[in-house]
Amino acid sequence: MIDYTKKFTLDREFYPATNIEVSIESDRGRILSAPALRRLQKRTQVFALELNASIRTRLTHSLEVSQNARFIAKTIFTKLKKEGLEKYKLEELENAFVSTAEMTSLLHDIGNPPFGHFAEQTINKWMKDNAVSILNNYTCTTKKTKELKEELSKDICNYDGNAQALRVITKLQRLNLSYTQILSVLKYTRGAYEDKPFEDDALDYLKKKPGFYYSEKKFIQKIQKALYVKSGCRFPITYIMEAADDISYLTADLEDSVEKGILSLDEVYNLIKKECEKEDENYLLEVIQKRYEQAKKDEEPYQFNMFFTLIRANLVNSLVKHVVDIYIDNHESIFNGEFNSALLEYDKTSKYYKAIKILQNISVKYIYQNRHVQTLELQGYSIINGLLDIYKPLLSLTCKDFKKLIEDKKIECFIAMRLIKRISSKQIVAYKKDVEKLNKEDIEAYEMLEWYYRVRLVIDYISGMTDDYALDEYKTLLALK
Repeated sequence: MIDYTKKFTLDREFYPATNIEVSIESDRGRILSAPALRRLQKRTQVFALELNASIRTRLTHSLEVSQNARFIAKTIFTKLKKEGLEKYKLEELENAFVSTAEMTSLLHDIGNPPFGHFAEQTINKWMKDNAVSILNNYTCTTKKTKELKEELSKDICNYDGNAQALRVITKLQRLNLSYTQILSVLKYTRGAYEDKPFEDDALDYLKKKPGFYYSEKKFIQKIQKALYVKSGCRFPITYIMEAADDISYLTADLEDSVEKGILSLDEVYNLIKKECEKEDENYLLEVIQKRYEQAKKDEEPYQFNMFFTLIRANLVNSLVKHVVDIYIDNHESIFNGEFNSALLEYDKTSKYYKAIKILQNISVKYIYQNRHVQTLELQGYSIINGLLDIYKPLLSLTCKDFKKLIEDKKIECFIAMRLIKRISSKQIVAYKKDVEKLNKEDIEAYEMLEWYYRVRLVIDYISGMTDDYALDEYKTLLALK
């Protein structure tokens, strides 16, 4: 039975609100005021260290995603009203439903590192090449500690912006959001310490990427239980956020590429036309043909804006209706979090899916593989890799020495004594709180987990930087100024 009152609750870690409306508005205020959200304005979408303010950043992208999510959520509600909201116990939950989808979309990239997805790969490669060998030096004499070491080894090599978002929300920013709002951010349901699912796994799509770290394992289990979400399953609102994100990519990168001078308006039109004809796709072809002809009638400076504005409006409107139909047709499966697909990928024979794939393929081939874009990625690689190298001494210390360092006591490693002073006090507090909860009687497990949380501390600090701050820190510590 679908009962949304089990999903939209007053539960949160501290100071629960008195009613659902107050709870939802509290979440909105906390999210919009969060420093981590503001930092997205200086994080890469595609073009790193961009001075042109009209080019999308993670923040402007997130704003677009939140609007798409709001549109989807409101359209779902409009349709469900025809069936009767009491059937799903949604009578008093319209604002909660719409606002949660909107705010989840604002939060969805909050864990992304500087320099975009390429930085995720950089962090994981560095951990595999440098940190795993340090972990392997820790003694394990029991089956339990050997299994723990194996889990931690996987976990530290599986940095992902989705998993990091949960750390930012719950530990680094301590936003004290409702369990409803937190769980809706959990896009993928596999722990970073777990193996990738086999193809015969009924939830293989939902588990295709890490969704949370070992460090948040117990908390995720706690809120899943509170909101009646089974292990490996999603919160229903998350499907809306994912669809809104997919829709926002339709023309965004193409627009920015024209603004950057990588492609011209005519080149974009001709590339889409060529791909549509190649794939025998008439829906997208008809849309761009009509809008291109309209745009060309306008004066030169406005043709570019007119073309993309009209295409975006047309596609978004159509795709939202398509997504809503899939959500409602699969309502029970989505409500239970067992729907094993992105909404826009569910019907791969639809004209909408084909249109999306064409636009994605053009972006991959002509934008992401552009020499300028790849140069920026290589610069980001050098910066992130260099910063991790610089902070490596913190990971090479013994548990005893690092404890002294945190207590502001002198140790032999004079470099570590200076590095620790650069890390944010909020991140150090998060480390301390995690370590305080460990069982000190199991010495082997304690020392490994203390080191693991130290790794998280370094990653939290570097991944939390903006593009320009990371560049500045890199230049400062390498004496390049």
